[in-house]
Amino acid sequence: MADRTNQHLVIYDKSGTKKFEGEVGATTVAITGLEAGTAVAEGDYQIAWSDGTNESDKVDVPAFTVNSAETKPEAATNVTASPTDDGTKVTAE
Repeated sequence: MADRTNQHLVIYDKSGTKKFEGEVGATTVAITGLEAGTAVAEGDYQIAWSDGTNESDKVDVPAFTVNSAETKPEAATNVTASPTDDGTKVTAE
């Protein structure tokens, strides 16, 4: 695996415009500002490594859908309460 400690990730849109940059040494970069529920096709964004001067070849970002504003965690299940000396310990899955 390549040493990425002095590089950062760069995201481009499909027109080739630089849109987002990650932190030097980080292996993630965020795509932000999209509407909830937006479906993004593979290749709508591309990613490359940069050392500030040179860049790797661009690679398509896989398709994804932005979480809906209504997306929330599943309800707790198998909830139990175990009495303690001053209350209870509640567990759930």
